[in-house]
Amino acid sequence: MTTFVLVPGAWLGAWAWEDTARALREYGRTALPLTLTGLAERAEEGGPQTDLDTHIADITEFVEKNDLHDVTLVAHSYAAAPVTGAAGRLGDRLERVVYVDSAPFAAGMRMLDLLPPEAADQLGRQVTAHGDGWQLSMPPFEVLGLSSSLEGLDEGRRDVLRARATPQPFGTYTQRLADHAAPGPGVDRVLVACRDFQGLLDAGVPMLDFLNHAPWRRFDLPTGHWPMLSAPTELADILHTAVS
Repeated sequence: MTTFVLVPGAWLGAWAWEDTARALREYGRTALPLTLTGLAERAEEGGPQTDLDTHIADITEFVEKNDLHDVTLVAHSYAAAPVTGAAGRLGDRLERVVYVDSAPFAAGMRMLDLLPPEAADQLGRQVTAHGDGWQLSMPPFEVLGLSSSLEGLDEGRRDVLRARATPQPFGTYTQRLADHAAPGPGVDRVLVACRDFQGLLDAGVPMLDFLNHAPWRRFDLPTGHWPMLSAPTELADILHTAVS
């Protein structure tokens, strides 16, 4: 029986998966949302030392300490980085990886590489200038919407996201993913593409073209970048279908 380990993106905790996890459980699935170090209810555990390796260890240890098997690792957005690092460490515990509006990271890649250099530099200055110098606060929605679709997030959902978001340890953005073991050839690979990502895939962006071919299986979800908030039941339907 598949066990879903649901890993949230930047600024989020396990809370963001509540509705999707509930819908998966109604299907009879085991769904375990995970909060990474320094975020949500684990905010006090974070510090300047919290980096990508910390979050890779969080995922790996969660699976191993709970003795989980037949694991489907689900990565939303930023979580693609630590999930990529953790997937190759889980051996035969891992059955499947699912990237939600995200894609696997290559060795040597970091989150800041996804931004134009001037935007990455601006984030660094923002972190240095505010607070304790190691946390990145969630930008205002008008800024978020420039790079990530807010489709489906009504005012109520935006209020929840704003109220419950916690600053992201910036070391998780600046540290590059070390060389890592790839999941075994028998590990199923699934992509859930939301609206903007669908456009990139359909346009044939070279660095993403591999996601359109086997062994990858692609499911499209017509909503914005936070489907666990904007379309939680529909996301659960896709995840259930992907493992059926």
